[in-house]
Order: sequence, then structure tokens, then C-alpha cells
Amino acid sequence: MNRKSKVSRRERSEFLWGWMFLLPTMAGLIILNIIPIFQTIYQSFFKTGAFGKGNVFIGFDNYDKLFSDGTVWQALWNTCKYALVEVPFSIAIALVLAVFLNGKIRGRSIWRTIYFLPMVAAPAAVAMVWRWLYNSEFGLLNHLLRGTGLSGVNWISNPNIAFISVAIVGIWSVIGYNMVLFFAGLQEIPKDYYEAAQIDGANGISQFFTITLPLISPTMFFVTVTRVIGAMQVFDSIYMMMGKSNPALVKTQSLVYLFYKYSFIEGNKGYGSSIVMLLLMVILLITMIQMICQKKWVNYS
Repeated sequence: MNRKSKVSRRERSEFLWGWMFLLPTMAGLIILNIIPIFQTIYQSFFKTGAFGKGNVFIGFDNYDKLFSDGTVWQALWNTCKYALVEVPFSIAIALVLAVFLNGKIRGRSIWRTIYFLPMVAAPAAVAMVWRWLYNSEFGLLNHLLRGTGLSGVNWISNPNIAFISVAIVGIWSVIGYNMVLFFAGLQEIPKDYYEAAQIDGANGISQFFTITLPLISPTMFFVTVTRVIGAMQVFDSIYMMMGKSNPALVKTQSLVYLFYKYSFIEGNKGYGSSIVMLLLMVILLITMIQMICQKKWVNYS
């Protein structure tokens, strides 16, 4: 009986300590994520009163307006275009860098730190630096172009290329984070596979496509899912780089930017909440498609 009581007391203690360690994370998840989701759903059925005070229940009127609002659909298309540029390029560049820096090269710790530095910098500061680099008159990029005899480019005021310029900032900012995740995946690949491939005469490129890519596919799937979610929520770079009078703003503003505009500038939090719900549904749909398609290319064995 004493032994059983000691075991049960130990199990109870481990159970309580486990919940104590989980409690801060669960509290943050509930307070910062779950509760705001239900508040947003609730708010989307209301219209904010005059001067931002009071709510009037209007049912599905916000959603009726949403589906007939061309600005919202243009913002959705802008968001998707941004994700289509940022996600594949940031993943591909980060993977190549991770493979190179995972090898035996001089100063690899320094290079890893350099590539990760953009993740440490504040997004607002990063956006402002790139805004000056993109400046059509005094920017470094146009200065270099003019130095080679070419004409300058309106990087962030040309509606046709502005979203690419913003996506480049996103790619540059997130490469270091993706690279660290790929490092973790590369460490799990047994070195024996590469040694056997070298004995069989396989070169580095063959090893990359036949060993590295298949075995790092779970990490790549995780990075892809998280980057798509992050890219669909782009806001800070657009807000900091694109002025209100910028002719390219209509072609670059994202759904999150529209949410900010309607909720905090125009004071219509109900309509802003409905825009967020549209974004949530799009992200859930894309994530569901990724979860279904992963079975065809992710190798967990």
C-alpha cells in the first residue's frame, strides 16, 4: 500500500507540475488568440455607431457589402500575389544557404549570424531602410542603376512592380528564420547516407536532390505552412513603405491593411472584422489544401 501510495502521489505531482508548466502558454493562447477570434466573429455582425461609439446589430450586412466590394477582392488578390512571390523564393534561398552553411566552410557561424540579423531588427526599421533604398531620386538602387547608364525605376510607386518590391523586403527579412529551421532539419539527416552516396560516385547536386530534399521534406512542409500564413498577414512593410497618396497603394494594400484602415482610421470595426474573417477562411482553405497535398511529397519515414 505504501509503495502504491508513493507511486500515485508521484504521478499526481507530475500531473500538477505538467499543467503548471503548460498554464502560461495555454493562458496566452486563450487570451491572445482564441478569445479575440470569437470577439471578431461577434463584432462582424455589428456596425460601429457615430464617432466610433456604440454598436448596431446589422446581421449579415457587412458580409453582403464585403462580397460586392471590389477593393476587398483587389486586396485579396494583392495578398495572394505577395505570397506567391515571397513564400517560394524565401524558402528556396533559405534552403540553399542552409545547405551551404551546414558544410565545413570558414566563418560559417559569422555568416549564420549575418543572415539571421534581419529577424532581430524591428519590422518598422527594416521597412524604413528599404524605403530609402527604393527612393526614386536619392535611393541607392537607382544611384547604382544610373551609374551604369540605366534610368531609375519607381520601385514603390509603379503599380506594376510595387508588390514585387515589397515582397523582396519580406524575402530578405525572413530568410534567416527559415534558414535556422532548415538547419534543424539537416542535423537530423544521418551522415552515413552522404558517405554511401559518395562511395557510389554521386556528386553534391545528386546528393541534394536524392537525399537532402526527401529527408528534409517534413521541415520544408512546416516552413511552407507557416510562411504562407505569415505572408497572408503582411501589413507592416506595406504600411511603412506605401504612403496614402502613393498611386501604387491600391495594387499593394493587403487584407490586413484594409482591416486596419476600416477599423482604426474610419472607425468601422464591424466591417473590418468581416474582412478579417474572410482572411481567416482563405488561410484555413489554403492550409487544408496543403495538409491534403503533403501526403504526395512529404516523407516521414
